[in-house]
Amino acid sequence: MSAKFLSFLTLLLLLALPAHASPLAQSDTPPFILPFADPPSPSTWLLGQTYGNTTGAYVNRINFYQAGQGLHFGMDFSAPCGTPIVAVGDGVVTYVDNLGFGSAPHNLMIDHPNGYASFYGHLLETPNLQAGQAVQQGQTIALSGDPDETCTSRPHLHLEIRNAAAYNLAYNPAPLIHADWDSLALIGSFGTGFSRDLSNPRQWQFLADQPDVQFWGPMLNDYANPWPPEWTR
Repeated sequence: MSAKFLSFLTLLLLLALPAHASPLAQSDTPPFILPFADPPSPSTWLLGQTYGNTTGAYVNRINFYQAGQGLHFGMDFSAPCGTPIVAVGDGVVTYVDNLGFGSAPHNLMIDHPNGYASFYGHLLETPNLQAGQAVQQGQTIALSGDPDETCTSRPHLHLEIRNAAAYNLAYNPAPLIHADWDSLALIGSFGTGFSRDLSNPRQWQFLADQPDVQFWGPMLNDYANPWPPEWTR
């Protein structure tokens, strides 16, 4: 096999790589666990809004999700205020209550050795942790809260998976967290449908195929012909 052909083959492989590849190639075993120790139930927690091009994100693509290219760049888990939150993986705390990341009133960022970071938002109170502190997978790190601070309007945990250190990319948590997502999506979830571009109707219609987000990148879902149509909302 000639050196010229090998160089050409290498170039083709490089061009085939995604523009924003995740820190680790996907394996059969996702690296993270769900952010709750207790199993899902009406009294503990349920999946709320999924990640990606949800119908709710599309409607609010300008006022709420413009920073995330119009997508819901995390997962929402409905949970009563005070529900214990656990670390999805081993890591080191990098930020506590840095509202530059949003998700008030309290939040937490943890960097993981595999190149990812996990972000926990809408917490009930400031986590009893400090930057530089190590945490273990499954360790209780915070309590779930309510962005409106009423504990009655919309209490939930907002979870994001980002790239560690830079934090300028968000990844779909579903392929990275070991869970039965098909079952979780059947009960308790809201806004599970995905907005559809009728000029490309099969794009981003499943939980597993939602795109990565580059914060403050160009809008991904500013559709000229969406479904459901704008006038139905």
